[in-house]
Amino acid sequence: MFLLFGTRAQLTTMNIVSFVCGYCGTLSEQHVVKNSHRLTLFFLPLFPLSTTYSNACTHCGGTTRLSAAQARHSLEWARTHPEL
Repeated sequence: MFLLFGTRAQLTTMNIVSFVCGYCGTLSEQHVVKNSHRLTLFFLPLFPLSTTYSNACTHCGGTTRLSAAQARHSLEWARTHPEL
């Protein structure tokens, strides 16, 4: 009997906010992305091994790493400012 173990990366866009990019200096949409690596058994995801967050500019493609608190703050900010 043998078992098939592996890992799988899953990218999820958590939020889209508009502000000035630190790389290109233009006002553009920024995607807050959650990158989760999961352990798999027979191609079924079991549990997350690591989770990272990043901010990606849609104009220049520049990315910035975020902490979990910063990613949560972007979600709270978007809920309180729906008009932007």
